[in-house]
Amino acid sequence: MAQQHFDILVVGSGPGGQSAALQAAALGKRTGLIERKPRLGGVSLQTGTIPSKALREAAWLTSRFAARGMRETTTTRGRLQGGFLGEAVSRKQRVIESQAAQLLQQLLAAGITLIPGEAAFHDPHTLEIQRPDGSRDRLGADIIILAAGSRPRRPETVPFDKERVLDSTSILQLRQLPESLLVIGGGVIACEFATLFAPLGVEVQLLDSHEHLLAYLDEDILKILENDLRDMGIRLHMQTRAADISRAGDRVVLNTARGDRLEADMLLYALGREPNYDSLNLAGAGLVADDHGWVRINADHQTAQPHIYIIGDLAGRPSLAATAMEQGRLAVQHALTAKPVLAHGHLPMAIYTIPELSWTGETERELQQRGIDYVVGRARFAATARGQIIGEEHGFMKVLAAWNTGELLGIHIVGESASELIHVGQMAMNCDAGVDVLAASVYNYPTLAECYKTAALDCLRQLSL
Repeated sequence: MAQQHFDILVVGSGPGGQSAALQAAALGKRTGLIERKPRLGGVSLQTGTIPSKALREAAWLTSRFAARGMRETTTTRGRLQGGFLGEAVSRKQRVIESQAAQLLQQLLAAGITLIPGEAAFHDPHTLEIQRPDGSRDRLGADIIILAAGSRPRRPETVPFDKERVLDSTSILQLRQLPESLLVIGGGVIACEFATLFAPLGVEVQLLDSHEHLLAYLDEDILKILENDLRDMGIRLHMQTRAADISRAGDRVVLNTARGDRLEADMLLYALGREPNYDSLNLAGAGLVADDHGWVRINADHQTAQPHIYIIGDLAGRPSLAATAMEQGRLAVQHALTAKPVLAHGHLPMAIYTIPELSWTGETERELQQRGIDYVVGRARFAATARGQIIGEEHGFMKVLAAWNTGELLGIHIVGESASELIHVGQMAMNCDAGVDVLAASVYNYPTLAECYKTAALDCLRQLSL
C-alpha cells in the first residue's frame, strides 16, 4: 500500500476545508484535500446552503409580487416545463455548477492535491483512503484538519422515503410543488423551508415542541417573524410533539402526542443535524466522541491530539459557512505558528427565512440576565423612503447600547437585506465604535441603511436624558 506524505491534509471540501487548504497552500505547504463525494463543495454548495438559498430567491420574489397584488401571475402550483419552479430549479443548478467550477479552478491554481475517497485514521498521523474504484492508499501528514461536515438527523422511527417523507437534503430534489407540506421542527432549517414553500402557494403547517420558534432570538424580532409566518398562511402547532408518522397512500399522516391527526402531501423532518464522524475511525487517532457524538476541541479547534484540528459543522455551533471559512484559516495559522490566533470578534448571524433575520452581539434578555443597564434604539424600514419604495412594511432594526458609555452591545434586524445590513453594525462593534459613530455616519439615500442613523439617534436621545 503506497504512502505519500503531506505537510497538511484536509478532510472535506466544504467552506471550512476549502479555506484551510487554500491558506495552507498560500503559506507554501504541501497540501492535500480529501473529498468522499463525487463533487467538490460539501453540503454548503451541493445540497445545503447554496441550493436552498437559490430556491429561496424564487420564493422571495413571489412574496414581493404578492405584496403588490401580483401573486396569481407568479404562482405555478407545480408546473415544471416553463413554470416558476422549473426555472427556479434550473437556476439553482446553474449556480451550483458555476460555483463548483470556480472552486475547482481555485484549488488547482493553488497547487492543492485533490484526493477523491473516504478517509479513516490508521494512526494519529496517517489516513487510509478508500478510493472510488475500491483501491486503498495511506497518506501521512504533519497536520490533519477534519472538516467532514454534518448530515440531517434521521431517526429510525421516521419513515424517510425521499418521495413523501423528506429531510433537508431530499426536499431540495423536488421537481414539483406539493399542495401541502408538514414541517417538523422550529429551528433554522425548519423555518427557512416553511417560508420558502408558503409563498409558492403550498399550504404549510409547522409543528414544534417549544413555545416559540427560534427562542434565542430577540423577542421583538421573533414577534415580527411569527406574525409574518401567520400572514403567509403558515399554521403553527407549537408545544406539540409528534407521536408517530406514517404513509397513507399519497398522503403523510402525523399523530401528535395529544391525540390530534395532521395530514399533508409531504412531510419535512428538520430536527437537528449529526456530525460525520462515523467513517473516520476516531479510535485510530486516539480520539473519542462524547455521549452526543461530538469530539471535544479547545478554543483553537485542537483536539486531544494537538496536530489534529476540527472545524465547521463537525465542530458544532454556530454551524455557519462563514464561520467555518474563518475557522479553517485560523486553524492553519495556529498549527503552523503554535501561537493563539486573534479572536474574530462579533460574528454576523443570519437566518434566511422570509423575512430575513440577522443579528450580532447580545439580546435584551441576555443583557438583563447579566444585570447590564442599556438603552434601545429602534427604526422601522417603512419609515424610510427606500422601505416605502420596495413595500417593506414590517422590516425593523434594533440597536442596544450601554447606558453609561454608549458602547454598542447588540444589533438585531428583520426584513429585506438583513443579512447584508448587519455587517455595518458588526464592523462597528468589532472596531469598538460607540453608538455615536453610527449616529454621525452618513448613509446613502434612499437606503435601508439609514435605519442605523435613526436607531442610533434614538439611543443618543435616551443617553442624554
